[in-house]
Amino acid sequence: MTEPKVLEVADLTVEFPTEDGVVRAVRGVSWTLGAGETLGIVGESGSGKSVTSLAVMGLLPAAARVRGSVRFAGRELLGLSEEALSDVRGQGISMIFQDPMTSLNPVYTAGHQIIETLRAHRRGMSRQAARERAVELLDIVGIPSPAQRVDSYPHELSGGMRQRIVIAIAIANDPEVIIADEPTTALDVTVQAQVLEALERATDETGAALLLITHDLGVIAGHADRVGIMYAGKLVETGTVEDIFYTPRMPYTLGLLGSLPRMDRPEGRLTPIAGSPPSLLNLPPGCPFTPRCPLAADVCDATEPPLIGTGRPGHDAACHFHDRLVDAAAGEVFATTSADAGGEGSAP
Repeated sequence: MTEPKVLEVADLTVEFPTEDGVVRAVRGVSWTLGAGETLGIVGESGSGKSVTSLAVMGLLPAAARVRGSVRFAGRELLGLSEEALSDVRGQGISMIFQDPMTSLNPVYTAGHQIIETLRAHRRGMSRQAARERAVELLDIVGIPSPAQRVDSYPHELSGGMRQRIVIAIAIANDPEVIIADEPTTALDVTVQAQVLEALERATDETGAALLLITHDLGVIAGHADRVGIMYAGKLVETGTVEDIFYTPRMPYTLGLLGSLPRMDRPEGRLTPIAGSPPSLLNLPPGCPFTPRCPLAADVCDATEPPLIGTGRPGHDAACHFHDRLVDAAAGEVFATTSADAGGEGSAP
């Protein structure tokens, strides 16, 4: 039996008018999130991951043009007033931002900020009860000596502790969905593991669904149920963790996997993806990945491929040649030049 969908994004488009033209930051993105499920969104900087999450939360600037549909528990969020969205934020959907130092107010203690969040949605809650709940939340996310740390200011805490404070704030009102936007950015590997463990404990405590946004496939591997790969404002591959890591069907996904260090490659060499992501200001026709793809053919320059099924349930890819990609080790495609690939429409 499939879990009910608590968050549904359909054909979401986000554009930003500029003096040079319109930046198409998100181009027709669709995904769903089931109760208690973790969906990982992966992509390079500028792929549209964070803009998508901000559109869901209604936090984009007024100049942004947002179209499509965002439904939370069956309720359409796009077009709601700020007052109505404020009721959803924090209680229905909460968000963990990239930089905890800018997410926290430096002039208030950690406890004050958690208490403020609690009492904003639970107006009958006493300050003492809110403080006790704040200490409990700090303990849940793994803050040592929570009864003392509740009175600490953000500058008195390490980066990992600050991020755990932000997680505590996010789960304070038992939301149904948590959006974590690059929660481990700028943290060392050990602290990353601690923060991810705190996030896992938090979702277990609340039963919330999790949208985990990251550029790190290693983070996704151990924490997501399904994965969406984004490139140039669109989803280019979706599937389970096993689909993405073991049977990828999009050259960009292969390139991301090839850039990961692997213990089964004694030479220790990584295979980079040549070139840079395209500008979203004036996208040319065809597949945006064409200039960087070793399998590119004439059809790739002419037509952008849709996200379609690969033959495995729930596994979709946006590549004209997805059915011809073999189950090769990640990065092998990018270790071969386009000429070696054998001409138009060929696959390794």
